[in-house]
Amino acid sequence: MCCGEYSEMPEQTQQFTQLLQQWSGGNKEALDQLMPVIYDELRRLAGRYLRSERRDHTMRATALVNEAYVRLAGSDMSYNDRIHFYAVAARTLRHILVDYAKTRNREKRGGGVENIPIEDAILVGPEADRGLLELDDALNGLAEQDPGKAKVVELLYFGGLTLEEAAAVLGISRATVHREMKMARAWLHREMTRTIS
Repeated sequence: MCCGEYSEMPEQTQQFTQLLQQWSGGNKEALDQLMPVIYDELRRLAGRYLRSERRDHTMRATALVNEAYVRLAGSDMSYNDRIHFYAVAARTLRHILVDYAKTRNREKRGGGVENIPIEDAILVGPEADRGLLELDDALNGLAEQDPGKAKVVELLYFGGLTLEEAAAVLGISRATVHREMKMARAWLHREMTRTIS
């Protein structure tokens, strides 16, 4: 869970939101104050991706965090609150991982295609690169069909948000997030399996 500790500390959450808004308004000092918190949270997200990967994977959490931080700090995005920021961070991490997998696949053209479950597709490493690219393609297809379901997948898997946090971001109930995720998972599995057949 990326943001759980802040939900228990409303004063810190409010301060974080104010700093985000100040940063979005052009106050670079606010970014200096946010940097340690943002960096720690990005490290937690990156650790989540890399925790179950094999020991000799080629992308390190620090590289993933640094790239995400550079992209987020350099963007001109305006953030509404902490949860909105982490939703954007989730999308940023997804793009970094997909770019990384594409680069690795360019280096290793060929080979057979294998069915990789959605849970395994977000891992970083040679055996998961193909799965991550298939997942990204399937997510893009899902976004065309049902943007809400695609956003749920992105927030839960790439953003590390809890069901409650995803519900808050999307303005829907926890039960709806759960139901949307179940349907999205089935749709993605069908699409990813279809590309293999």
